[in-house]
Amino acid sequence: MNKSVLTNLTATILVLVGYFFDQAIVLSIGLFALSGAFTNLLAVHMLFEKVPFLYGSGVIQVKFAKFKSAIRELVITEFFSKEKIEQLLATKQPELDLKPVIEEVDLNPAFDSLLEVIEQSQFGAMLAMFGGTEAVEPMRESFITKMKSALSTMSETQEFKQLVNDKLMQKAMSSDKLYDTVLGLVDDRLNELTPAMVKDIIQTMIREHLGWLVVWGGVFGGIFGLIAAII
Repeated sequence: MNKSVLTNLTATILVLVGYFFDQAIVLSIGLFALSGAFTNLLAVHMLFEKVPFLYGSGVIQVKFAKFKSAIRELVITEFFSKEKIEQLLATKQPELDLKPVIEEVDLNPAFDSLLEVIEQSQFGAMLAMFGGTEAVEPMRESFITKMKSALSTMSETQEFKQLVNDKLMQKAMSSDKLYDTVLGLVDDRLNELTPAMVKDIIQTMIREHLGWLVVWGGVFGGIFGLIAAII
């Protein structure tokens, strides 16, 4: 069962037990735990989906242009800088294979950009309550692995390989002109991304880890409920 659902279900059971068996402390723990867990569950949902009348919801979709810009900068800087294109022209390879380059590239800046977007959104304060960026740091490796897989898939498309290989075989082709051509191709690919597609990509990477915000919301809420009941 999903950890978020399990946390809310446990808190609800505590509320029912406390209410029907007249256990004030159990009721208080359950109410506070349910409040913390459900609020965080709603916050995680709002991170990906727009909720009517709730300002700031759907931040991933709203900020999708910034994600696209970060990916574009990463691809151009790490894969297709003018220096790398000149090296490719010098090797005169009959077929371009970017897999070794993708495996060696540092994708940490892309993950840092993702964290920056979240921190600057309305959810930055909520994230700070659970340790700030350190709370989502465990997802860094998963993000990098999935991003490399996505980039490898893009580089293996026949259209992409054919275009770049054709240009590489043209000896008269200058590195500047090839750079502009590749830049245009990358822009075309990124323009195909929609807010929903960006949301799905990010959601697949981090939703599992954000589920712990719901769990800890329930735990700390229960602790506060216990303290309130004792006082």
